[in-house]
Amino acid sequence: MTSTTAFYHGTKADLRTGDLIGAGYASNYGAGRTAAYVYFSATLDAATWGAELARGEGPGRIYIVEPTGPFEDDPNLTDKKFPGNPTLSYRTKDPLRVVGEVADWAGHPAEQLQAMRDHLARLDAQGIEAIED
Repeated sequence: MTSTTAFYHGTKADLRTGDLIGAGYASNYGAGRTAAYVYFSATLDAATWGAELARGEGPGRIYIVEPTGPFEDDPNLTDKKFPGNPTLSYRTKDPLRVVGEVADWAGHPAEQLQAMRDHLARLDAQGIEAIED
């Protein structure tokens, strides 16, 4: 990735510029295990899913972030669901620094969002973790 690549993180956390987003919190998916990684993307669409599906109260938020250390392709998506990482999704054990917020973003249509929630609920009922560390 070049330094001109914008990275995004979708969440419901209320953060400020300069805040760090780190691993060690309950995952938004599956059984809510403590996440060993923090996830981010170079696409606004992937971050939108994160903001919409995040657990917690309040509105979804999308932050512009910069990694503070090395990162890798997100193996939960790359070559499992989307060969070649077209979602440009990544993970890191190091914190992400908030450098801004996307103020004007559009969520997915209600039907598409409900279909994704239903899919995740089916995986959960089957005991399949959506995120494997």
